[in-house]
Amino acid sequence: MTAPELPVPAPSRMTTHAPTLAGYATHSPYSDPGRHRALVAALSPDPLAIHRSACAVVVHYRAGDPVLTDEQRTDIDGRWLETTLDRAVARRPGPLVVAREAAQEVAGCCRDHTLFALGVLREHGVPARSRVGFAGYFVPGFHHDHVIAERWDGARWVRFDPELTPGADWDFDVQDVPVGVGSPFETAAEAWRAIRAGAADPSSYGVDPAMPALGGQDFVRDYVLLEVAHRHRDETLLWDLWGPMLSVDLVPRDVLPALGEQPGARIGGPAFDVLVDELAALLVAADAGEGDAADELARHYASDPRLRPRRRVMTLSPSGRAGVTDLEARTTTWLGHAPRTIG
Repeated sequence: MTAPELPVPAPSRMTTHAPTLAGYATHSPYSDPGRHRALVAALSPDPLAIHRSACAVVVHYRAGDPVLTDEQRTDIDGRWLETTLDRAVARRPGPLVVAREAAQEVAGCCRDHTLFALGVLREHGVPARSRVGFAGYFVPGFHHDHVIAERWDGARWVRFDPELTPGADWDFDVQDVPVGVGSPFETAAEAWRAIRAGAADPSSYGVDPAMPALGGQDFVRDYVLLEVAHRHRDETLLWDLWGPMLSVDLVPRDVLPALGEQPGARIGGPAFDVLVDELAALLVAADAGEGDAADELARHYASDPRLRPRRRVMTLSPSGRAGVTDLEARTTTWLGHAPRTIG
């Protein structure tokens, strides 16, 4: 793979305060429906209605082994709600809540169902954010990487899984998912802390029990960085990598400069574990409403460029492609076959 001729990105300007409720009620670049704002505004912000419309537009590219068209196979690398809706409307114009034929749906994953939910809620002025972690409710004894949504109901953050239909298939309320230790959905921070404490088996966390290379302690560690980014309204793809998530077995040295990394720099390593310990503790404390944990986390995110996606990230697509994505230009320079894929 040969790196594109691109300048090294400059650090972005970041706020040192945690996002406020008002901030979570406004669109990020990822959740902004753009030219499709009227279609999104026409949807109900009720969680059940969001589920129905999200699943009318987005089909999980892997769950249930759907038969995808060649065009749908490229859908999975779309990270902006506006471009997801571009594809949806091109395939079937009209209201987004109407059921579609299989070939008219946009292929995505849990992150895309959640981003759709954020787009609807924020368009209606409801504070909403995405949570990255692991679901223990798909296969007994295993925790699949997963993204769900949170909405502010006026008194507390309520987690809900926009991909799931409420009913007898689940032994919990999918529109008010329980939180805390032993909950159906564990945040990446909670999973990391349990693994580090020896209270959880790292091999039980990952993409799929049949894909052990895409799981384990290192995988969970990377997901803590994804959780931090999503909490700060950088709702990247699950297969976008940056900073300490990059390693020499994933990214050739000649590609590193395009990602803002020096070829000779040490990326990751044991010090990364210690850093993630601190981030995970702050995430859990912030969820518990403890003091200034959320602001301290925001200060880390703003001051340490390793923790956030800058202008460019490495994209290791489940389609098997590897590329450098320019988040400002919204383009990906595909470099060849990915040494590892996620999802």
